[in-house]
Amino acid sequence: MFAVFKTGGKQYRVAAEDVLRVDKIKGEPGEIVEFGEVLIVGGDSVTLGAPTVSGVTVAAEVLKQARGPKIIAFKKRRRKNSRRKIGHRQEFTLLRITEILTDGNKPSKTAPPRPKRAAAPSVAPAAAAAGSDAAATATQGVTAKKRKPPAKKAQKPKAKAPAAKAKKPAPKSKKK
Repeated sequence: MFAVFKTGGKQYRVAAEDVLRVDKIKGEPGEIVEFGEVLIVGGDSVTLGAPTVSGVTVAAEVLKQARGPKIIAFKKRRRKNSRRKIGHRQEFTLLRITEILTDGNKPSKTAPPRPKRAAAPSVAPAAAAAGSDAAATATQGVTAKKRKPPAKKAQKPKAKAPAAKAKKPAPKSKKK
């Protein structure tokens, strides 16, 4: 099931468990917010709103409130000694869509628990099956390589610099 809702003058097409950035809205991280301006609800059959679909809301969990990258607006008028530089960072809210509610249902007060990912094994599977000693030696062999010291080059005898010639002072010109 999907829905198209409107917030901040923009429209977003979402489904459950989608993560999206919207312009800043009120809400603390972990809080559930609702969007009532749903324009389209889809699934088995599509329902278009005129202008909105009644009784449908989109519930989302606020993940974080943050600011985007700095945008620099630099304006210069040549030959006029006029320039202007302004920096700006747009604030946004990161949301995870929890559910699309129909028939006037209310969202659950807390966000549903997220399934945890299993940690990736840190040792090669063949070494882990052979035993802990083999796993330890497999990891040590990669990091404990000995390096050869750099070979010393034969030093050449240094040649003497040629003796500097004595400079004669420049002849003085006579003034008239």
